[in-house]
Amino acid sequence: MGTKTNTKPQILYSCYYARSREGEHFIPEHVFSYQISGEMTASDSKNTYHTTAGDFRFSKRNHLAKFTKIPPEGGEFKTISLFLDQEILREISKEYNFKINKRTDSEAMITLAPNPLYKSFMESLISYLEVEQENNEALFNLKIKEAAHLLLKINPELKDILFDFTEPGKLDLEAFMNKNFHFNVHLNRFAYLTGRSLATFKRDFQKVFQETPGKWLLNKRLQESYYLISQGNPPSEVYIGVGFEDLSHFSFSFKKKFGVVPSSLLSK
Repeated sequence: MGTKTNTKPQILYSCYYARSREGEHFIPEHVFSYQISGEMTASDSKNTYHTTAGDFRFSKRNHLAKFTKIPPEGGEFKTISLFLDQEILREISKEYNFKINKRTDSEAMITLAPNPLYKSFMESLISYLEVEQENNEALFNLKIKEAAHLLLKINPELKDILFDFTEPGKLDLEAFMNKNFHFNVHLNRFAYLTGRSLATFKRDFQKVFQETPGKWLLNKRLQESYYLISQGNPPSEVYIGVGFEDLSHFSFSFKKKFGVVPSSLLSK
C-alpha cells in the first residue's frame, strides 16, 4: 500500500493510494473534516457512517471508531482534517463567553450540509500543508479558531458540543466492554471512557468478569472471530475487525485456543 501523509499541529492532510483499514480508533478531540476524493466508511459501537467526495463531517471527541478508506478507481483518497484542540476551544469560550445550554448525546459523527464557506476554508489550507514549512503552529492555531467560528456560524447547534468540556462519567463496565471490545486501544483508553482511573478500571474489571482485561479481551475477540469465520468471512478480513493488529499473531492465538487454523473453518 502506498501512502503519504503531511502532518502539522492539529491539521492533517492525508492521501492514500490503496484501500486502507487503518485509522484512529480513539478520537481524542473534535474533528472537522473535508472529503476531497474517495470514500470513507466509519463505524462505532452503534452506527456506520459513509462519506464521499465533497462531504464535510464533524466527529465528536472521546469516541471509538474504525475507518475504511477507499480511493476512487485509478485515483487517490484525500482528506483534510482539523483537530479542534480543547485548549483553543476553552480560549474561545472564555473570550466570547460561550456556554452550553445543555449536554447533547448526538451521534459520534455528524454529516454537515455542503456550504461554499466550508469548501473555500478547507481549500485555503491545502497550500500550507503541501509545502514543508516551519514554525506554523501560531498560524494553524488561528485557523483552528477560524474553523470553530465558521462551524458556529453555519451550524449554531454545535455550540453545545464544542464547548462541553466535561470528561466521561462512570459507565456500566460490562455493557461498555461488550460493545467495544473489538476496538484495538490501550487499557487506559477504556478506563478513561468508562470514567475510571486505570487502577480502578482493572479492579472493577476483575470484579465484573473474574479475570484480567487482557485475558478477557483476547478470549472475547477469539470467540467473535470464530463465529465470523464460521459464517464464511475470511480470516484476513476478520482479524482487524475484532481487534487484532497482526494476522500471524491472530492465527497463532486462534490455533492455540481452538486447535485449528482459522482458515480451516471455511471448509466446513
